Amino acid sequence: MTTFDTNLSSAELKQGISRLFLKKRLMNFAHPAAVLAYLAYVFFAFDVPGLWQKASLENARTLISDSYSYKTHVTRDNRSGAVSVAIEGERKGAYPDGTAPDWVALGTTTVIDLEDGHTVTFGPDSIAYAIPGYGTVRATPSRSAGVQAELPPGGVPEWINVSKNRLAVTTEAGRLTVTRNRAEVFRYFTGWELFFFTLDSPYYGMGAGELLQRAASGEAAAILNAFWTNKMWRHRDVAWAIAETLLMAFLGTIGAGLIALPLAFAATRNFMPFGVLRFAMRRMFDFFRGVDSLIWTVVLARAFGPGPLTGALAILVTDTGTFGKIFSEALENVDRKQIEGIASTGAGPVQRYRFGVIPQITPVLLSQLLYFLESNTRSATIIGAITGGGIGLLLTQAIITQKDWEEVAYYITLIILMVMLMDWFSGWLRRRLIQGDTGAARRKTDKGSPLLLP
Repeated sequence: MTTFDTNLSSAELKQGISRLFLKKRLMNFAHPAAVLAYLAYVFFAFDVPGLWQKASLENARTLISDSYSYKTHVTRDNRSGAVSVAIEGERKGAYPDGTAPDWVALGTTTVIDLEDGHTVTFGPDSIAYAIPGYGTVRATPSRSAGVQAELPPGGVPEWINVSKNRLAVTTEAGRLTVTRNRAEVFRYFTGWELFFFTLDSPYYGMGAGELLQRAASGEAAAILNAFWTNKMWRHRDVAWAIAETLLMAFLGTIGAGLIALPLAFAATRNFMPFGVLRFAMRRMFDFFRGVDSLIWTVVLARAFGPGPLTGALAILVTDTGTFGKIFSEALENVDRKQIEGIASTGAGPVQRYRFGVIPQITPVLLSQLLYFLESNTRSATIIGAITGGGIGLLLTQAIITQKDWEEVAYYITLIILMVMLMDWFSGWLRRRLIQGDTGAARRKTDKGSPLLLP
């Protein structure tokens, strides 16, 4: 608090007040200036301009489009002349020999209609791409001379990449790549093709109405089995991976709670009279929670090998330290009068703990356990990528391939749904266990029930 000497003259008092207001104005400018200076330091220290220069908006656009679309590959072996068609270029999505989608006309000369006037022709000796408004690009592959490209007169546009051994043409309709040994056309379509049934399934291409009719006629089990055993999207493997992720989170969280609760009594002042043991237990909790679960994952994977159990142990070790600190603080705040009341009935130490202590800390215990169970569901995804288990492993494998981004989007969607489900479940269970009958009675009262609460 600022005070002024009342014996000062009015001029001196006015000057002192002016200095005070000037100081406050300077402080008001100093704080924003310090924040701006820090942001400027971060801007250059983290090389934000260089990062922006390295960013590729084209790659980002391709990644986003790949997440909600798929591409069909039409490939010709330039040595044998054989043409194959496959979704995402995988064998599991390959069309049977001699068959192709309706926009591919197979034959001695294969014609690929990319729509809007874009047409690719696989001839006996050369490959031609007719591009509206530009002309025809022709490529003649040869094992000795490489790829001889013929372009319309004028400069080479940016969307054409040509060299001695390779020709790549990328347009809005599709993409053509020609090398010595292979010519390949990509065409993108919106959606997740073969998500329900693969090409070799008798139910591929059927509508929802026809599938319902087949199911009603006794083929429900066969339809579910065809979906469950989908070779491309691997729904059975994905479901098992999600179960492993939830199991890692559950075992790690509940196991940590069971271990931390008895140890927390040894870290409290009101239950542990020996200061040395209390100090040692608190430092042990600091050690366990001071090392991140990812570090424990790497250490335990080295010791026990990869697997979901290793991930559960990593969560257990970290959360044991966290729960030990939380539970010990809750124990230090229990009401001693309730414990003394239980002791006055002649109850022994076990009964005093059971009926005088545990009921007081149960809301804290359950609330923290359920919150960490929800949080560890997310953590188990990353831990699973390191230990080789759960949905995190499948997500990492899909990202490493750098081609099936719709599969990455599928796994991310499942992870988000899993977290949302755990959030709802933990909230529901928290209300049931902590509020109990009181919450139910209160809801009845709010609806106009004559039930009265004390």
